[in-house]
This record gives sequence, structure tokens and C-alpha cells, in this order.
Amino acid sequence: MADPTPVLDDLRAESDELDGLVAELTPRQWTLPTPAPGWTIAHQIAHLAWTDRSSVLAVTDRDAFACEVEKALAAPGDFVDEGAEEGAGKPPGQVLADWRAGRDALQDALRAAPAGARFPWYGPPMSAASMATARLMETWAHGQDVADALGVTRAPTDRIRHIVRLGVRTRDFAHGVHGLPAPFEEFRVELRAPSGETWTYGPEDAADRVTGPALDFCLLVTQRAHRADLALRAEGPGADRWLDIAQAFAGPPGAGRPPEGAGRDAGEGPTR
Repeated sequence: MADPTPVLDDLRAESDELDGLVAELTPRQWTLPTPAPGWTIAHQIAHLAWTDRSSVLAVTDRDAFACEVEKALAAPGDFVDEGAEEGAGKPPGQVLADWRAGRDALQDALRAAPAGARFPWYGPPMSAASMATARLMETWAHGQDVADALGVTRAPTDRIRHIVRLGVRTRDFAHGVHGLPAPFEEFRVELRAPSGETWTYGPEDAADRVTGPALDFCLLVTQRAHRADLALRAEGPGADRWLDIAQAFAGPPGAGRPPEGAGRDAGEGPTR
């Protein structure tokens, strides 16, 4: 039974780092476009606030969360955008305050959750550790969108180990959402952490393997960079196909970003 404390601590640190990027922005900067088409920095933070609020409901009020799921089922293509749009229409100070309040409430709720508890979600139910991992992944990915909009290069930390683990675990899911059969054999994944450590998954003698920087793997599975721009290496046809479709987030396949240097016409916009 996974102890959620380490990932909750890292989620808090990841959120604080992103908070530091946006806390002193001017109202004009909150309206800067991000790589997600139609989304400004305000939309990105409002989306995080909306998802944290939904997560708190899932943990503390299942009936209220069930109502939110019904709304999502009624408008499956719109509810995420609508939540971000509604939040982004508020003054920047309110958007920031809502996000801070929501993420603090989620920390409190998950830390107080009974051991072994599982909570409903828009996909399969999740444990406290799994929910915290998903929130860290989203916070990091949307933080990348904000950093890109501001022209800021973030120094990666070993907090991304949670995203790496999630990306590895969702290999079969990524195949399923593309209508492809999941590989029968395990893959070997060897990634270089920001600290210089090597993170490994799967059997050493696997025929298919993925190697490279952990940061690049995270950018790939969150679809924040095109595979062609990343220093990831695939050995074996199965691993090669996986790197073309990998995604660590729930929902249908995202379009991802076009290669650097390609115009917007060369590919779809990035996933949200």
C-alpha cells in the first residue's frame, strides 16, 4: 500500500515553484498565449484550480463529484475548456487565490484519507498516492506551458520521477486509446535523472528498450514536446511504436506539439 506522503510533498514543492512563476505577473502577462491553442496563462492556472477543486470533491463528497461526472458526460468535449474559460475570466488575483486554496484543500484531504482508500474519478478510481501523482503530472505539464509562454527555462528536479513512473505504467493504456493491442512483453526503460542517477524499469534482458534523459521522457508522455526534438532512443519495434503514441494523461489521444521549427500548419496544437 503506497504511502502518499512523498508524492504529496513533491506535489506541494512543484506547485510552489509554479506559484513563484506567476505570483508577480502583471495583468497583461496573465493574458499571454501559451502553446495550448486558445489558452492564456490565466487559463492554465484556472484549469489547475478547477481540477484541484474536482479532486477535493472526489475525496470528500462523492455525491457532489458524481454530479460533476454527469456534467462531463453531457459535454465530453467541452467541460475542461469551459472550466478553464470560466476561471480565466476572473481577475488574476482571484485566479491565483482560488488555485492556492484548492491545492491546499487537496493536500489536507489526501493526507487525512484512510489508508487504502480509493476515490472516484473521470476514469478508474484512484488511491491517494495515484491522485497526488496525477496532480503532480498535470501541475508540471501545465507549468511547462506557462514557462514556455514566459520564455523561462525551468531547471528539472528529481520530482519528475513520479511522472516517469506514471509514463511507464501507462504504456498499455496508450496503446488502448489508439486502438492498438498492448505489447505482450515488458520493455526495459533506462532514464537519466536530473541528479545524474539512472532510473530503471523492466527486465534487463528485454528485447525492446527506451533510453535517454528522464526530462525528455516526461516531455514526451505529457506531450509537451515532439519526439523528434527529444534525445530518447528506442530499440525494438515495440518500443519505437510506443514513443510515437505515449501519453501519461487520461482521456483520448492528444495531438501533441509539432516539431520545433515547424509551423502550426505542420501539426495539431498541443494537448491540454
